[in-house]
Amino acid sequence: MASTSVSRTVPASPQQVWDLIGGFASLPDWLPYIPESTALDGGRTRRLTNPEGETIVERLVAFSDAERHYSYAILEAPFPVTGYLSTLRVHAIPGQENAAEVQWSGSFTPDGVTDEQAVDLFTGIYRDGLDALHKTLA
Repeated sequence: MASTSVSRTVPASPQQVWDLIGGFASLPDWLPYIPESTALDGGRTRRLTNPEGETIVERLVAFSDAERHYSYAILEAPFPVTGYLSTLRVHAIPGQENAAEVQWSGSFTPDGVTDEQAVDLFTGIYRDGLDALHKTLA
């Protein structure tokens, strides 16, 4: 199993960040890679579409509004991994009311690629996503 984690400080309070990213179907609000998200199963599953028209189906497996994080598993995607589990989390930064740290992490088993290739893929997705979040909030 391989894993990666990316963190980014963003210019908004933890609650403002969570209000934007904490909804499981809210990716299109801040992530250009996902222009469409459809909630299924009462909001516990989301069907995402990327700009190439590929479909990604993810299932919410843990959620805490109070602690500002959620975890999800990929059920279907064009990625070369299995057993994917990811967490998106917002942390307060002591002494900085108008800033927050956002951490996006994941673990997965590469399928047909090396650990390094799979880690590089998701590190890039997380980094680009958090960069987009920063731009949205700036």
